[in-house]
Amino acid sequence: MPASIIRMLLLTGTVLLAAATPLPGTSEADQPRLPDIRLEPVFGSMSFQAPVQILPMPGQEDTFVIVEQRGRLIAKGTDPKSRKKLLIDMRDRVRMKHSEEGLLSVVYSPDQATDPKIYLYYSVSKPRRTILSRMDVKKDGTIDKASEEILLEIPQPYGNHNGGTVLFGPDGMLYLSIGDGGSANDPENHAQDLSDLLGTVIRIDVTSKDAPYAIPPDNPFIEAEGARPEIWAYGLRNIWRMHFDRETGKLWGGDVGQNKWEEVDIIERGGNYGWRLREGKHDFRPVDGQPTDLIEPVIEYPRNAGQSITGGFVYRGDDIPGLEGAYLFSDYMTGRLWAARVQDGKEPEIRQILKGSPMAVSSFGEGTDGELYICGFSSPYAREGVIYRIAPRTVR
Repeated sequence: MPASIIRMLLLTGTVLLAAATPLPGTSEADQPRLPDIRLEPVFGSMSFQAPVQILPMPGQEDTFVIVEQRGRLIAKGTDPKSRKKLLIDMRDRVRMKHSEEGLLSVVYSPDQATDPKIYLYYSVSKPRRTILSRMDVKKDGTIDKASEEILLEIPQPYGNHNGGTVLFGPDGMLYLSIGDGGSANDPENHAQDLSDLLGTVIRIDVTSKDAPYAIPPDNPFIEAEGARPEIWAYGLRNIWRMHFDRETGKLWGGDVGQNKWEEVDIIERGGNYGWRLREGKHDFRPVDGQPTDLIEPVIEYPRNAGQSITGGFVYRGDDIPGLEGAYLFSDYMTGRLWAARVQDGKEPEIRQILKGSPMAVSSFGEGTDGELYICGFSSPYAREGVIYRIAPRTVR
């Protein structure tokens, strides 16, 4: 779409998405009839500095928290008259010398009434590492930076592939996706090393009163000699965004590829997802005697369709019935957005519902009502971003 037309659509406050078309490698006949959608600006023309996450503000209906990568959390209501509210500014602590560093993800504790905490995952310097910490949430919603308790520090050999998403599962445990440590090709083979947290999803119990966290007794590698007991799954390159389906409890993650393939995985207990032995379903650096039970992605797409997957959400809202149960995801470099239906034992049904968006989608978010949002940069190389709500094309 010509830039002039995109600008015109932005000025009208609505972007109509292209008619649904298949992901390369799938046939039209195999596709479900997914509905056309549109993107609605959530906060009008208001922009944010490198927004990488949007989530509901606990206890405040129609208010969202936006995570800015450089280190700020901003609250903003959907009422046009509401103003931005700064919840915390961590720019003095957060390292962002690489585009994949910064304040990467936050999550509120599930019960703010009895446990008013927020958990943060971010990168720091000297030495270079990522930190998982928690802080107190004050009654006015602001966050007490002085209350920070560091739960975990992860050495990072390079500036890229830090992951990551921090979130609570339906089991009450805290999950965190951690990248393979960066550079290219996982040079130290971190992702296949169970003694290392790089290239994994971890699962910990943060309700412990006697330690920063405890190891859940059903974690898969507690008895494995030399293994980190926090690990839930491994063999992952860089899951930037992951999400629990609120209906099924399945954990979905978008794992960014190296040279040829981007992938979507359903993360299972003890699963080895193959990196760097494989990229997607394809050999990358196979070795003799490698595991035979590597878990394949449920979706993959080649580099001619996109170069950096942004994992999304399973749609469980009511406004777009034709999307119910479909997994929505995007590609950061191309702006393409797909919807997929994945059923056990069947080939996934995938349709591209957005050929190109007016932004590089950095993240998806879910409201308390199950409706979905996207946030991102004005281009893959810009630092200013906007927030949209995914809405039905035909207004009721």
